[in-house]
Amino acid sequence: MSRSYHVAVLGATGAVGTELLQILEQRDFPISRLSLLASPRSAGQSLTFRGEAVPVEVVGDRSFSGVDIVLASAGGSISKTWAETIVASGAVMIDNSSAFRMRPDVPLVVPEVNPQAAAQHNGIIANPNCTTILMNLAVYPLHRVQPVKRIVVATYQSASGAGARAMEEVKAQARAILDGTPPPTESFPYPLAFNLFPHNTPLNEQGYCEEEMKMVNETRKIFAVPDLRISATCVRVPVLRAHSEAINLEFGRSFDPAQARQILSQAPGVKLVDDWQRNYFPMPMDATGQDDVLVGRIRQDLSHPCGLELWLCGDQVRKGAALNAVQIAELLIANEWLTPTASASLSATAPPR
Repeated sequence: MSRSYHVAVLGATGAVGTELLQILEQRDFPISRLSLLASPRSAGQSLTFRGEAVPVEVVGDRSFSGVDIVLASAGGSISKTWAETIVASGAVMIDNSSAFRMRPDVPLVVPEVNPQAAAQHNGIIANPNCTTILMNLAVYPLHRVQPVKRIVVATYQSASGAGARAMEEVKAQARAILDGTPPPTESFPYPLAFNLFPHNTPLNEQGYCEEEMKMVNETRKIFAVPDLRISATCVRVPVLRAHSEAINLEFGRSFDPAQARQILSQAPGVKLVDDWQRNYFPMPMDATGQDDVLVGRIRQDLSHPCGLELWLCGDQVRKGAALNAVQIAELLIANEWLTPTASASLSATAPPR
Protein backbone atom coordinates (compact mmCIF):
# COMPACT_ATOMS: atom_id res chain seq x y z
CA MET A 1 0.00 0.00 0.00
CA SER A 2 2.26 2.77 -1.32
CA ARG A 3 -0.36 5.49 -1.59
CA SER A 4 -1.55 7.51 1.40
CA TYR A 5 -5.12 8.69 1.94
CA HIS A 6 -7.05 11.61 3.34
CA VAL A 7 -9.17 10.06 6.10
CA ALA A 8 -11.96 11.81 8.01
CA VAL A 9 -13.38 10.53 11.29
CA LEU A 10 -16.93 11.75 11.81
CA GLY A 11 -17.83 11.57 15.50
CA ALA A 12 -14.16 11.70 16.47
CA THR A 13 -14.66 12.54 20.15
CA GLY A 14 -17.02 9.64 20.95
CA ALA A 15 -16.06 6.26 22.38
CA VAL A 16 -15.82 4.61 18.96
CA GLY A 17 -14.22 7.68 17.38
CA THR A 18 -11.32 7.72 19.82
CA GLU A 19 -10.95 3.95 19.40
CA LEU A 20 -10.77 4.47 15.63
CA LEU A 21 -7.80 6.80 16.08
CA GLN A 22 -5.97 4.27 18.23
CA ILE A 23 -6.54 1.49 15.71
CA LEU A 24 -5.54 3.62 12.71
CA GLU A 25 -2.28 4.39 14.50
CA GLN A 26 -1.66 0.84 15.74
CA ARG A 27 -2.23 -0.67 12.29
CA ASP A 28 -0.17 2.04 10.59
CA PHE A 29 -2.97 2.93 8.20
CA PRO A 30 -1.55 4.95 5.27
CA ILE A 31 -2.84 8.45 6.05
CA SER A 32 -1.61 11.58 4.30
CA ARG A 33 -4.10 13.84 6.09
CA LEU A 34 -6.48 13.27 8.99
CA SER A 35 -9.65 15.30 9.56
CA LEU A 36 -11.41 14.97 12.91
CA LEU A 37 -15.06 16.01 12.68
CA ALA A 38 -17.68 16.39 15.40
CA SER A 39 -20.59 18.52 16.58
CA PRO A 40 -20.23 22.15 17.72
CA ARG A 41 -20.00 21.11 21.38
CA SER A 42 -16.63 19.52 20.60
CA ALA A 43 -15.23 22.65 18.98
CA GLY A 44 -11.85 23.65 20.37
CA GLN A 45 -10.86 20.15 21.40
CA SER A 46 -7.89 18.32 19.98
CA LEU A 47 -6.95 14.64 19.94
CA THR A 48 -3.52 13.06 19.72
CA PHE A 49 -2.59 11.02 16.65
CA ARG A 50 0.92 9.74 16.01
CA GLY A 51 2.26 12.01 18.71
CA GLU A 52 0.70 15.19 17.36
CA ALA A 53 -2.34 17.17 18.46
CA VAL A 54 -5.01 17.22 15.76
CA PRO A 55 -7.78 19.83 16.15
CA VAL A 56 -11.40 18.72 16.10
CA GLU A 57 -13.41 20.59 13.47
CA VAL A 58 -17.14 21.22 13.36
CA VAL A 59 -18.59 19.20 10.51
CA GLY A 60 -19.87 21.31 7.64
CA ASP A 61 -20.58 21.36 3.91
CA ARG A 62 -16.89 21.66 2.99
CA SER A 63 -15.55 19.12 5.49
CA PHE A 64 -15.30 16.28 2.96
CA SER A 65 -13.59 18.04 0.07
CA GLY A 66 -10.61 15.94 -1.02
CA VAL A 67 -11.37 13.19 1.51
CA ASP A 68 -10.92 9.59 0.37
CA ILE A 69 -12.47 7.66 3.27
CA VAL A 70 -14.92 8.75 5.96
CA LEU A 71 -15.17 6.60 9.08
CA ALA A 72 -18.53 7.65 10.49
CA SER A 73 -19.54 6.93 14.06
CA ALA A 74 -21.75 9.81 15.10
CA GLY A 75 -25.17 8.13 15.04
CA GLY A 76 -27.74 7.35 12.38
CA SER A 77 -29.25 10.82 12.08
CA ILE A 78 -25.82 12.40 11.50
CA SER A 79 -24.89 9.76 8.95
CA LYS A 80 -28.13 10.35 7.06
CA THR A 81 -27.57 14.10 7.15
CA TRP A 82 -24.09 13.96 5.62
CA ALA A 83 -24.20 10.83 3.44
CA GLU A 84 -25.18 12.60 0.24
CA THR A 85 -22.51 15.27 0.74
CA ILE A 86 -19.86 12.65 1.47
CA VAL A 87 -20.64 10.55 -1.60
CA ALA A 88 -20.92 13.63 -3.84
CA SER A 89 -17.45 14.70 -2.70
CA GLY A 90 -16.04 11.42 -4.03
CA ALA A 91 -15.32 9.83 -0.65
CA VAL A 92 -16.42 6.40 0.56
CA MET A 93 -18.32 6.41 3.85
CA ILE A 94 -17.88 3.42 6.15
CA ASP A 95 -20.80 3.94 8.49
CA ASN A 96 -21.05 2.48 11.97
CA SER A 97 -24.71 3.39 12.51
CA SER A 98 -27.80 1.38 11.59
CA ALA A 99 -28.90 4.01 9.05
CA PHE A 100 -27.99 2.10 5.88
CA ARG A 101 -27.39 -1.50 6.95
CA MET A 102 -30.51 -3.02 5.43
CA ARG A 103 -30.55 -0.99 2.22
CA PRO A 104 -30.16 -3.42 -0.70
CA ASP A 105 -27.65 -1.14 -2.44
CA VAL A 106 -25.39 -0.83 0.62
CA PRO A 107 -22.96 -3.67 1.43
CA LEU A 108 -22.98 -4.90 5.03
CA VAL A 109 -19.50 -6.23 5.66
CA VAL A 110 -17.57 -8.35 8.14
CA PRO A 111 -14.18 -8.72 6.42
CA GLU A 112 -13.58 -12.24 7.76
CA VAL A 113 -16.99 -13.35 6.46
CA ASN A 114 -18.00 -11.55 3.25
CA PRO A 115 -15.09 -9.36 2.09
CA GLN A 116 -16.14 -9.38 -1.56
CA ALA A 117 -19.34 -7.55 -0.66
CA ALA A 118 -17.30 -4.39 -0.08
CA ALA A 119 -16.51 -4.22 -3.81
CA GLN A 120 -20.15 -3.55 -4.66
CA HIS A 121 -20.49 -0.25 -2.84
CA ASN A 122 -21.91 2.93 -4.32
CA GLY A 123 -20.07 5.19 -1.92
CA ILE A 124 -21.45 3.76 1.34
CA ILE A 125 -20.52 0.60 3.21
CA ALA A 126 -22.27 -0.31 6.45
CA ASN A 127 -20.59 -1.67 9.55
CA PRO A 128 -22.88 -4.28 11.18
CA ASN A 129 -24.21 -4.11 14.71
CA CYS A 130 -21.64 -5.08 17.34
CA THR A 131 -23.47 -8.19 18.53
CA THR A 132 -23.93 -9.31 14.92
CA ILE A 133 -20.22 -8.98 14.16
CA LEU A 134 -19.17 -10.97 17.22
CA MET A 135 -21.66 -13.76 16.53
CA ASN A 136 -20.83 -13.93 12.83
CA LEU A 137 -17.12 -14.39 13.49
CA ALA A 138 -17.84 -17.45 15.61
CA VAL A 139 -20.66 -18.99 13.57
CA TYR A 140 -19.58 -18.43 9.97
CA PRO A 141 -16.49 -20.71 10.04
CA LEU A 142 -18.76 -23.55 11.17
CA HIS A 143 -21.47 -22.54 8.68
CA ARG A 144 -18.97 -22.85 5.81
CA VAL A 145 -18.27 -26.46 6.76
CA GLN A 146 -21.86 -27.39 7.47
CA PRO A 147 -24.67 -24.87 6.86
CA VAL A 148 -26.40 -23.81 10.04
CA LYS A 149 -30.19 -24.21 10.00
CA ARG A 150 -31.12 -22.28 13.15
CA ILE A 151 -29.42 -19.90 15.58
CA VAL A 152 -30.71 -19.12 19.08
CA VAL A 153 -28.61 -16.49 20.83
CA ALA A 154 -28.73 -14.63 24.15
CA THR A 155 -26.49 -11.60 24.55
CA TYR A 156 -24.99 -10.12 27.71
CA GLN A 157 -24.22 -6.56 26.64
CA SER A 158 -21.91 -4.21 28.50
CA ALA A 159 -22.44 -0.55 29.30
CA SER A 160 -19.92 0.55 26.68
CA GLY A 161 -22.42 -0.39 24.00
CA ALA A 162 -24.26 2.79 24.99
CA GLY A 163 -21.11 4.92 24.93
CA ALA A 164 -18.53 6.43 27.27
CA ARG A 165 -21.13 8.31 29.32
CA ALA A 166 -22.98 5.08 30.02
CA MET A 167 -19.79 3.50 31.37
CA GLU A 168 -19.28 6.41 33.74
CA GLU A 169 -22.94 6.23 34.76
CA VAL A 170 -22.60 2.59 35.82
CA LYS A 171 -19.61 3.52 37.98
CA ALA A 172 -21.60 6.35 39.56
CA GLN A 173 -24.56 4.04 40.10
CA ALA A 174 -22.38 1.48 41.89
CA ARG A 175 -20.98 4.16 44.21
CA ALA A 176 -24.46 5.53 44.90
CA ILE A 177 -25.96 2.12 45.65
CA LEU A 178 -23.09 1.23 47.99
CA ASP A 179 -23.54 4.60 49.73
CA GLY A 180 -27.28 4.03 50.05
CA THR A 181 -28.30 6.91 47.78
CA PRO A 182 -30.49 6.85 44.64
CA PRO A 183 -28.44 5.87 41.56
CA PRO A 184 -28.47 8.26 38.55
CA THR A 185 -30.26 7.06 35.41
CA GLU A 186 -29.57 9.17 32.34
CA SER A 187 -28.04 6.83 29.77
CA PHE A 188 -30.28 3.93 30.77
CA PRO A 189 -33.94 3.81 31.85
CA TYR A 190 -33.06 1.75 34.94
CA PRO A 191 -30.01 1.32 37.15
CA LEU A 192 -27.58 -1.11 35.53
CA ALA A 193 -25.12 -1.47 38.42
CA PHE A 194 -25.90 -4.65 40.39
CA ASN A 195 -28.77 -5.18 37.96
CA LEU A 196 -29.64 -6.32 34.45
CA PHE A 197 -32.58 -5.82 32.11
CA PRO A 198 -33.66 -6.68 28.55
CA HIS A 199 -32.24 -4.34 25.93
CA ASN A 200 -34.22 -1.12 26.06
CA THR A 201 -34.74 -0.52 22.34
CA PRO A 202 -38.37 -0.40 21.08
CA LEU A 203 -40.31 -3.63 20.67
CA ASN A 204 -42.04 -4.84 17.51
CA GLU A 205 -45.43 -6.57 17.34
CA GLN A 206 -43.83 -9.94 18.07
CA GLY A 207 -42.15 -8.61 21.21
CA TYR A 208 -38.62 -8.52 19.79
CA CYS A 209 -36.61 -5.34 20.33
CA GLU A 210 -34.65 -3.49 17.66
CA GLU A 211 -31.33 -4.85 18.89
CA GLU A 212 -32.58 -8.41 18.56
CA MET A 213 -33.94 -7.83 15.07
CA LYS A 214 -30.63 -6.32 13.99
CA MET A 215 -28.97 -9.64 14.76
CA VAL A 216 -31.63 -11.49 12.81
CA ASN A 217 -31.79 -9.33 9.70
CA GLU A 218 -28.11 -8.41 9.48
CA THR A 219 -26.90 -12.00 9.81
CA ARG A 220 -29.26 -13.10 7.05
CA LYS A 221 -27.85 -10.39 4.78
CA ILE A 222 -24.18 -11.05 5.62
CA PHE A 223 -24.52 -14.82 5.22
CA ALA A 224 -26.63 -14.35 2.08
CA VAL A 225 -29.27 -16.69 3.55
CA PRO A 226 -32.49 -14.63 3.66
CA ASP A 227 -34.55 -17.39 5.30
CA LEU A 228 -32.06 -18.36 8.01
CA ARG A 229 -33.95 -19.05 11.25
CA ILE A 230 -32.62 -16.86 14.08
CA SER A 231 -34.02 -15.91 17.48
CA ALA A 232 -32.22 -13.46 19.78
CA THR A 233 -32.65 -12.21 23.33
CA CYS A 234 -30.52 -9.17 24.13
CA VAL A 235 -29.79 -8.16 27.73
CA ARG A 236 -27.89 -5.28 29.34
CA VAL A 237 -25.57 -6.46 32.12
CA PRO A 238 -23.39 -4.55 34.64
CA VAL A 239 -20.12 -5.04 32.76
CA LEU A 240 -18.15 -1.98 31.68
CA ARG A 241 -16.77 -3.22 28.36
CA ALA A 242 -16.99 -6.27 26.08
CA HIS A 243 -20.16 -8.15 25.18
CA SER A 244 -20.82 -11.84 25.75
CA GLU A 245 -23.12 -14.22 23.87
CA ALA A 246 -24.50 -17.70 24.49
CA ILE A 247 -25.18 -19.31 21.11
CA ASN A 248 -27.11 -22.47 20.25
CA LEU A 249 -26.68 -23.76 16.70
CA GLU A 250 -28.77 -26.35 14.90
CA PHE A 251 -27.33 -28.11 11.86
CA GLY A 252 -28.76 -30.60 9.37
CA ARG A 253 -26.68 -33.36 10.95
CA SER A 254 -24.52 -33.75 14.04
CA PHE A 255 -21.46 -31.51 14.34
CA ASP A 256 -18.60 -33.00 16.33
CA PRO A 257 -17.56 -30.50 19.06
CA ALA A 258 -13.92 -31.53 18.57
CA GLN A 259 -14.16 -30.61 14.89
CA ALA A 260 -15.78 -27.31 15.82
CA ARG A 261 -12.90 -26.52 18.18
CA GLN A 262 -10.39 -27.32 15.46
CA ILE A 263 -12.18 -25.10 12.95
CA LEU A 264 -12.51 -22.17 15.36
CA SER A 265 -8.90 -22.49 16.53
CA GLN A 266 -7.87 -21.60 12.96
CA ALA A 267 -10.64 -19.08 12.15
CA PRO A 268 -9.58 -15.50 11.43
CA GLY A 269 -10.51 -13.02 14.13
CA VAL A 270 -11.22 -15.80 16.66
CA LYS A 271 -9.22 -17.02 19.64
CA LEU A 272 -10.18 -20.35 21.17
CA VAL A 273 -10.45 -20.21 24.99
CA ASP A 274 -11.78 -23.62 25.96
CA ASP A 275 -9.90 -25.01 28.98
CA TRP A 276 -12.16 -27.66 30.51
CA GLN A 277 -9.62 -28.78 33.12
CA ARG A 278 -9.39 -25.32 34.67
CA ASN A 279 -13.02 -24.45 33.90
CA TYR A 280 -11.60 -21.41 32.10
CA PHE A 281 -13.62 -19.90 29.30
CA PRO A 282 -14.07 -16.46 27.66
CA MET A 283 -14.67 -13.54 30.02
CA PRO A 284 -15.30 -9.85 29.28
CA MET A 285 -12.24 -8.84 31.31
CA ASP A 286 -10.03 -10.96 29.05
CA ALA A 287 -11.73 -9.79 25.85
CA THR A 288 -11.43 -6.06 26.65
CA GLY A 289 -8.90 -4.39 24.37
CA GLN A 290 -8.46 -7.50 22.23
CA ASP A 291 -8.88 -7.66 18.46
CA ASP A 292 -9.98 -11.30 18.51
CA VAL A 293 -13.33 -12.64 19.66
CA LEU A 294 -12.81 -15.22 22.41
CA VAL A 295 -14.83 -18.40 21.88
CA GLY A 296 -15.21 -21.44 24.16
CA ARG A 297 -17.56 -23.77 26.06
CA ILE A 298 -18.07 -25.63 22.79
CA ARG A 299 -20.23 -28.65 23.51
CA GLN A 300 -22.94 -30.93 22.20
CA ASP A 301 -26.48 -29.71 22.83
CA LEU A 302 -27.94 -32.40 25.08
CA SER A 303 -31.45 -31.62 23.86
CA HIS A 304 -30.79 -32.02 20.13
CA PRO A 305 -28.57 -34.50 18.23
CA CYS A 306 -27.70 -31.86 15.63
CA GLY A 307 -27.18 -29.03 18.12
CA LEU A 308 -24.00 -27.29 19.22
CA GLU A 309 -23.51 -24.82 22.08
CA LEU A 310 -20.83 -22.16 22.36
CA TRP A 311 -19.99 -19.06 24.37
CA LEU A 312 -18.10 -15.94 23.28
CA CYS A 313 -16.85 -12.61 24.56
CA GLY A 314 -15.68 -9.75 22.39
CA ASP A 315 -14.74 -6.10 22.74
CA GLN A 316 -17.63 -4.50 20.93
CA VAL A 317 -16.05 -1.03 20.87
CA ARG A 318 -13.06 -2.55 19.12
CA LYS A 319 -13.94 -5.49 16.83
CA GLY A 320 -17.65 -4.79 17.19
CA ALA A 321 -17.23 -1.27 15.81
CA ALA A 322 -13.93 0.55 15.22
CA LEU A 323 -11.66 -2.32 14.16
CA ASN A 324 -14.22 -3.76 11.75
CA ALA A 325 -14.55 -0.34 10.10
CA VAL A 326 -10.79 0.04 9.70
CA GLN A 327 -10.53 -3.49 8.30
CA ILE A 328 -13.15 -2.55 5.70
CA ALA A 329 -11.07 0.49 4.77
CA GLU A 330 -8.01 -1.74 4.45
CA LEU A 331 -9.99 -4.03 2.13
CA LEU A 332 -10.89 -1.09 -0.08
CA ILE A 333 -7.35 0.16 -0.54
CA ALA A 334 -5.72 -3.28 -0.80
CA ASN A 335 -8.08 -4.30 -3.60
CA GLU A 336 -8.43 -0.84 -5.18
CA TRP A 337 -12.15 -0.82 -4.44
CA LEU A 338 -12.46 2.85 -3.48
CA THR A 339 -14.06 3.63 -6.82
CA PRO A 340 -17.71 2.46 -6.86
CA THR A 341 -18.35 -0.59 -9.02
CA ALA A 342 -21.39 -2.70 -9.79
CA SER A 343 -19.53 -5.54 -11.50
CA ALA A 344 -18.31 -7.51 -8.47
CA SER A 345 -19.93 -10.81 -7.59
CA LEU A 346 -20.83 -12.12 -4.15
CA SER A 347 -20.92 -15.73 -5.29
CA ALA A 348 -17.45 -16.43 -3.99
CA THR A 349 -18.48 -15.59 -0.42
CA ALA A 350 -21.84 -17.34 -0.36
CA PRO A 351 -21.75 -20.41 1.89
CA PRO A 352 -23.28 -23.73 0.87
CA ARG A 353 -27.02 -24.02 1.38
